[in-house]
Amino acid sequence: MEMKKAIVVGGSIAGLSCAHALIAAGWTPVVIEKSAAPPDGSPTGAGLCLDPQALRLLNLWIKDSNLLHSSTLPLSIDLNQVTDSEKKISWDLAKDENFGFRAAHWADLHKIIYKALPANIILCGHQFISFEVSDDKAAVKVKSQLFETGDMVEIVGDLLVAADGCLSSIRRHFFPDFKLRYSGYSAWRGVLDCSGQEHAEIISNLRKAYPEFGQCLYFDLADRTHCVLYELKNKRINWIWYINMPEPELKGSSVTMKVNDEMIENMHEEAEKVWVPELARVMRETKGSFINVIYDSNPLPQLFWDNVVLVGDAAHPTTPHGVRSTNMSILDAGILGHCLGKWGSKNIDSALREFQAIRLPVVSEQVLHARQMGRMKQGLVSFNPKEATLEECLLLLQRSMPYFEGVPFPI
Repeated sequence: MEMKKAIVVGGSIAGLSCAHALIAAGWTPVVIEKSAAPPDGSPTGAGLCLDPQALRLLNLWIKDSNLLHSSTLPLSIDLNQVTDSEKKISWDLAKDENFGFRAAHWADLHKIIYKALPANIILCGHQFISFEVSDDKAAVKVKSQLFETGDMVEIVGDLLVAADGCLSSIRRHFFPDFKLRYSGYSAWRGVLDCSGQEHAEIISNLRKAYPEFGQCLYFDLADRTHCVLYELKNKRINWIWYINMPEPELKGSSVTMKVNDEMIENMHEEAEKVWVPELARVMRETKGSFINVIYDSNPLPQLFWDNVVLVGDAAHPTTPHGVRSTNMSILDAGILGHCLGKWGSKNIDSALREFQAIRLPVVSEQVLHARQMGRMKQGLVSFNPKEATLEECLLLLQRSMPYFEGVPFPI
């Protein structure tokens, strides 16, 4: 029997995860990616946190569990603390010592997932242009353009998986009036490589200011702002600093904002006012720091139409405070693949209906909860970390996220 073909638009972690899940379900995936080549050892992206359920799926696909384990670090503690910017002292607000996540660098994880796939299924250098569903709803035709030559390419498949990110053009086809919701703040972020001798003392100094650093996901709250801090493999420090500001004007198809030397210097000077000296130095020593403009969206009413389905950030743009974006993408892929395998190639509609029934309630709750966490930590709601009750502080922990212990999975 001929295998069904799925066209996956987007070769980021969401799209590659879908490719793995589709292969496991007996499908043939074709991944369309606009980048000319996959990032290989580049510093593309920043840190991310993987939950136990997502890790289990990745290990099933990658086969070599040691590879994933050796490329990540354990985050056994989730800690929210508050810093007094004037006195430069900090104290704990809420702590979970059974967190059980692992920290990874985006480029490291992407490389592992990419190399575990057959090379011939990924079409790099293809810019997605459009799609068309056949009259009988049995096939979908995708048009892409080769960057190198400008030639148009047509690919026909049985299913279209939109893994094209929070600015998804496929989602826009179904929701032409859809707009991302600006959160009210943006984030400076960066990764400092401390593997060289010139930065050797930075980590030791940071451990004095942040005693749990190395095994902990730190959320450091100050007055109407907060910072995220954790260690990555190979002595790299991942940091994110959220700043309340009017919505910046973005150019092009990215939520990353270009910065100049003056902006970076102003950020360093402000960091020295807000944070303890050890953290401010990490920010100053980081090369290539950048700004992400933080968006999410209200939950969508549906995730599929005929034989077109949304996954990852295309399906549920979310703010980062619940560390859900990558995890939701991996779980989307795993559950989509499971549903397609369960229902068989002749029942795609039933498979997509089950996928939507399982995922839509979960991701809707998680997106809205992550939004509330961000608003609390940024002082955009009535929450003062210096005066908060224990009950309020516990809402800051990742454990307060709906389905923290695991999302429903079809049997």
